[in-house]
Amino acid sequence: MEITAKHVEKTATALRLKDVMDGKVLSVKWDPNLKYAWDNGPAIARYLAELKNGRIIAKRCDKCHRIMIPPRMFCELCWRPTDEWVFVKDTGIVNTWVISHVDWKAGRLDIAGGVRPFTPAIIEIDGASKGMGILHHLNDVDPKKICRGMKVKAVWLPPEERVGAITDIKYFRPAK
Repeated sequence: MEITAKHVEKTATALRLKDVMDGKVLSVKWDPNLKYAWDNGPAIARYLAELKNGRIIAKRCDKCHRIMIPPRMFCELCWRPTDEWVFVKDTGIVNTWVISHVDWKAGRLDIAGGVRPFTPAIIEIDGASKGMGILHHLNDVDPKKICRGMKVKAVWLPPEERVGAITDIKYFRPAK
């Protein structure tokens, strides 16, 4: 016998709230007590640990001769494990950016009230291969004066405030 939507409609029994309330339908009340853990993996864990120390680290692939940031354990071009860890500079160039009137949390900024627009950017880090960079934001610069190729430098949190996160770099500013 072929079961069709029409057949199901004719033979299905509607679930009634009264049946649930009278205990005729199995219903389980469950208050989940779930705990989550996140494992950064060896590449990002080392990257974050070095940020806490005020240094930026990358991974090198000897086969394709790239220095990759953020670091990864496997080269996505060569399909092989990456090789050595390489420290790179905390300077770079602006690859692309946007002048945003919303913040990281998608909240509207009061530009008319004098709040500065938010300027996230992809920064190609000096010492890494061309096209390798990180997403961060720019500050200490008029957003209208930002340009592709602008040299920038990281502004770090004081060592005692660092926690091993990308936010240990407060922002990037134009290099002097």
